[in-house]
Amino acid sequence: MTAAALRDFPARTEQRIWLYALGKAAYPMAASAAAMLQRALLRIAGGIIVGEEIEASPYATVVAMRGDHPLPGRHSFTAAEKIGAMATGMRADDVAIVLLSGGVSSLVAAPLRGMAESDLGQLFELLLASGLDIHDMNAVRKRFLRWGAGRLALALAPARTYAFIMSDVPGDDPASIGSGPCTPDVVTARQVTERLQRAGLYSRIAPAMRDHLASVVRGVLPETPKPSHPAFAHVSTKIIGRNALALDAVCTQAASLDLDVERVAAPLSGDAATSGDRIATTLIERAASATRRTCIVWGGETTVQLGHDGSGSVNAADTPPSGGRCQELALAAARRLSQGGDAATRITLLAAGTDGRDGTTDAAGAFADASLWSTIRESGYDPDLALQRHESHAVLGATHSLFPRRATGTNVMDVVIGIIE
Repeated sequence: MTAAALRDFPARTEQRIWLYALGKAAYPMAASAAAMLQRALLRIAGGIIVGEEIEASPYATVVAMRGDHPLPGRHSFTAAEKIGAMATGMRADDVAIVLLSGGVSSLVAAPLRGMAESDLGQLFELLLASGLDIHDMNAVRKRFLRWGAGRLALALAPARTYAFIMSDVPGDDPASIGSGPCTPDVVTARQVTERLQRAGLYSRIAPAMRDHLASVVRGVLPETPKPSHPAFAHVSTKIIGRNALALDAVCTQAASLDLDVERVAAPLSGDAATSGDRIATTLIERAASATRRTCIVWGGETTVQLGHDGSGSVNAADTPPSGGRCQELALAAARRLSQGGDAATRITLLAAGTDGRDGTTDAAGAFADASLWSTIRESGYDPDLALQRHESHAVLGATHSLFPRRATGTNVMDVVIGIIE
């Protein structure tokens, strides 16, 4: 997809080209970009790649680094500083190619001036546990990120910037992907404050962040860069990868295996356990009348809300979960399948992240069928308690139901595949 996007790239051989590849798919995207640029006899003056792990740089002038994910840490802060140093001194005739994929918010995270790095880490933890969808989460995060809300585009100006993006958010809004490093922010500080208050998080973010929001609302500090900022006149943005393409590939493969194929149009969203129950119910209904092997496919991204006590707040004392949204979805589906009678015995389900990683675990997702719930009990675990506590990883691991973590070189949200025999 990167190669296709850079075919016939509009640059002259005498121009300096700078390559910024940031995100979970940064290294394969950068390697493809470097190959295409060399083929066109274009010179890469410099650049930086920041992914989850350090890999070999595809070009001598491009620096290879790693960041931290899903919570920012010292690698993220170092990478953010390096980006700032590299962006200094961009010329009007320079060209910046920015390759973005999911995970950028954390991988190159650094706080705005006047905020502590620990404040940013605390904010990420609160948001990840809140159950907010990715659009609300990144609307908050970008407010306090050095390179969020279009601030990278401002740093690269007056150079011409081309942003090529792998989308990991529903709707493929560039302003939400990676907290929108090259996209203006249309959300105001007042709206961010209201969202935090509705989620019960405003009083729990760092005082420096609350002070910052209040100062922007009062007009003492400037708003985030808005669409009218002149720097965005030099920015071109293109989505080159999305969840729909992953679903296309799943459906094509299923058809080649002589399965009937059904693709659910509504994107996956909302609570992971609720989605798992709903998906299993749909599969049971289809299995009751299916006369041929059938594959039903869903795509999108669910959320997990941790430690909810019924009051709209997240309990600070709750221990971290041992799972991810795909594992929780699969476990909830297993519960419903266990209640589905003969029709459910014909069903197998896989829920997995296209980035090859689900949460902070060693799994990309998990499988489920009608026997899994009882198998967990026979292994000495309580699956109801595991689901209630968001501790899906241990029980799925004990029953050999995990789909192992792997490097995929992409990140376009999650896929759920249901097979009816």
